[in-house]
Amino acid sequence: MFGPVARYYKDVRPCRLLPFALLLPLTFAPLTLLSGCDRGAHPAQTGKVAPDFTVSDGTTSIHLANYRGRVVLLNFWASWCQPCIAELPSLLELQHEQPSLAVLAVSIDEDSDAYKRFLIRRHVDLITVRDPDQTAAKLYRTDMWPETYVIDRQGVIRRKFIGAQDWSSPEVRAYLKNL
Repeated sequence: MFGPVARYYKDVRPCRLLPFALLLPLTFAPLTLLSGCDRGAHPAQTGKVAPDFTVSDGTTSIHLANYRGRVVLLNFWASWCQPCIAELPSLLELQHEQPSLAVLAVSIDEDSDAYKRFLIRRHVDLITVRDPDQTAAKLYRTDMWPETYVIDRQGVIRRKFIGAQDWSSPEVRAYLKNL
């Protein structure tokens, strides 16, 4: 019934194994999350020129080449994505404290109205564009949200962050200032 666990605890009834079984995911989930973030930190594109793109949603347009000469954080996100929402306050704070840094937020939202309401409700004043066809995300082979690419002044990808980040961390701030 419970495989190796049941053999190890052969004298214990299955109902007593429930607390043990519930603890396993709690024990290993943080390790899985940490290894997933580290795995994507150095993608195949690191050290290569960032793929150029132009995305327009009728209101805003982003052409990556226009930001050459500036350090760019290219953030792929969605308004329905809880990790994206979690990292937003520190991303906004970073942009306000380092205005020379170009934070470009590319949303994959399909619902234009939901996207606009989100921007207003959360006071998002980043350079953001809606790309429901994921044109830019596909160029970067992005399929997890949020994902953020650090692009240096020469247009070269230096780092990839997978998942929500604390953009207020001293390590991240120092890293970005040294580019």
